[in-house]
Amino acid sequence: MAELAGRRAPVTVEVTLTDDPKILTGRRGTVRRDRVIVEASVEVLEDATGATFRTNTPIVMFANGPGWSTLLPSQRVRVQGRLGPAEPGTLTAAVLLVATPPKVLSGPSTPQRLAADLRAGLREAAGVLPPGERGLLPGLVVGDVSLMDEQVKRDLTTAGLSHLTAVSGANLAVIAGAVIALGRVAGLPLAVRAALAIAGMLCFAVVARPSPSVLRALVMGSVAAVALGTGRSRDGLAALSGTVLVLILFDPVLAREYGFALSVFATGGILMLAPRWRDRMARRMPFVVAEAVAVSCAAQAAVTPLLVLMSGVLEPVAIPANLLAGPAVPPATVLGFAAAVVAPMSDAAARWLVMPAGYAVGWIIWVARQAAGLPAATVSWPGGAIGLLLLAVTALTCWFVLRRAAWRLVVCAVAAGVLVAALVVRPVVASWPPRGWLLVSCDVGQGDALVLAAGAARAVVIDAGPDPALVDRCLRDLGVEQVPLLILTHPHFDHVGGLDGVFRGRQVGAVLVSPGEQPRQESARVSADLRGRRVPEWVASPGMTWSFGPVTLAVLGPPEEAVSAGPGEGSMANNASVVLHARWAAGSALLCGDVEIEAQDALLRQGIPKAQIIKVPHHGSARQAPAFLAATGAGAALISVGKDNDYGHPAPLTLTRLRTLGMRIYRTDTQSDLAIITENGHLSVVPRSSGPGPP
Repeated sequence: MAELAGRRAPVTVEVTLTDDPKILTGRRGTVRRDRVIVEASVEVLEDATGATFRTNTPIVMFANGPGWSTLLPSQRVRVQGRLGPAEPGTLTAAVLLVATPPKVLSGPSTPQRLAADLRAGLREAAGVLPPGERGLLPGLVVGDVSLMDEQVKRDLTTAGLSHLTAVSGANLAVIAGAVIALGRVAGLPLAVRAALAIAGMLCFAVVARPSPSVLRALVMGSVAAVALGTGRSRDGLAALSGTVLVLILFDPVLAREYGFALSVFATGGILMLAPRWRDRMARRMPFVVAEAVAVSCAAQAAVTPLLVLMSGVLEPVAIPANLLAGPAVPPATVLGFAAAVVAPMSDAAARWLVMPAGYAVGWIIWVARQAAGLPAATVSWPGGAIGLLLLAVTALTCWFVLRRAAWRLVVCAVAAGVLVAALVVRPVVASWPPRGWLLVSCDVGQGDALVLAAGAARAVVIDAGPDPALVDRCLRDLGVEQVPLLILTHPHFDHVGGLDGVFRGRQVGAVLVSPGEQPRQESARVSADLRGRRVPEWVASPGMTWSFGPVTLAVLGPPEEAVSAGPGEGSMANNASVVLHARWAAGSALLCGDVEIEAQDALLRQGIPKAQIIKVPHHGSARQAPAFLAATGAGAALISVGKDNDYGHPAPLTLTRLRTLGMRIYRTDTQSDLAIITENGHLSVVPRSSGPGPP
């Protein structure tokens, strides 16, 4: 395998999947293209000469196209592709770039099939919940994140709560604790309760998939639960050490996995530090509260050195976020697991169990969102050995300073002052958005997303950018709760990829789309998405007008002759962009989508209104008609563009032309969000952050 991989040889292989296929959403150019990563074991290999080999060799497959998402671990499939060298230091023999759809040779094993049925039942039962809770509940219960909202993922990660979606010893401890409690209520003897707890954890392992990670969690969770439940931390630490050695002996690749190390460190921190801290805090607070605080603090303290080594960040909000979210985890886990077990027998009963679990999951989502929105939720820190050394020096300094009561009071006073400054003074001094904003060009990276104020908590949204999380962040910052009209200028991924973010927790009245259908794949996906949401889809036509709050919107294009114009499919889609004229009492703005030279010339021939501000077409690309830019008469140019993008946007030639025309240039890649406000009866542009550009 290594020899063939070194020659990047084409092969035909029969493999057995060892994990779930992981679907990664991405794009190729301006079109969405999902990628698939699958871990598998090669059973039969045939090279280009026809020679056949039987083996049992682990590989990682990279693929795309249909047929992968429904596959389960333990299924055997045949594919063709080209081998490549594996990452050095791993126990993987090669990577395989798959060129064909998978041909299924055999079905999954009985445990995997049962797990799939139970997980599917939980997902279906969770369908009665709102989107955020619907995706998080299966992730919280059995680690199934296939439906999880991207913004919820980001909030959980920022708040230090992402471990809740990884099957761990905590999940198993909750299940075992619930079984033991029921057994105690029923008056069963200790031996029977222990047997039932083991049976419950084994059932949970089946539902969560009997993969190596779940089996590790079974062992690790049992050790932590038994040690904490009995209060015998010394015995627990010995058992933990023996468990680690045995697991690494049977699965050596664990030795270089940060996930495994985080699990071990967190468990060790709970066993070694939590009891001592709990006893000291119990002198000043209720025992239950002291234990909860001690467990969270001990786990976070133990994993912080690893977090510094991994990513060079500290998570100050992780401890309070875990304390607030922690009480909701057990009821959500128990009810969700019960719903998964009941679902094959009764959908109605499963839905009844899921509904109260939804409230618990909703609380976790709310905590994560609030924690992620706090200033300094994550703090940058030097990574690697230097960061670790600096962390050790800081910890020793804090320990030395906090030993004296007087210094503790001083530190608490300073910390309180910093907290007030961060949470109260800073938002007042540098608030966003500016009061009375009319339009905001959101910083969504390489893409477009414009928001026009349409009344209290209402806005018209033009394009959604490439990332749901980024456009949702912008709309949340602006306080937008209702979107009476969403306009998608054209179906390129950098304008429609974030569609889910606009709909997240908001009512959308109708969607206006371009008359162009290129690229067809993305256009069809958007239409299918809108039909599934039961939102009216209108096709733009010049002459359409609307009034929303302070703004009047008029559709100027695309001109009919420009819908199919351009040197290629990409230009044809750009030239079919919806072009809008936004007018307020103090002035107007021309919002051009991605129109290129052909459409700009057509608009120029039909006549365009003057505007004080122009949203420069196509992120400032070089394909601009100088006469079109000049005809707008604009004094300010907004460019929505991604930092260090691969397209070279904005083009130096375009920037030179705009400056020659006397326009002030504002860019999202250097100044973040850009807001248009009324100042002294005129329109003015306010960047969110200072960067290269005009004051």
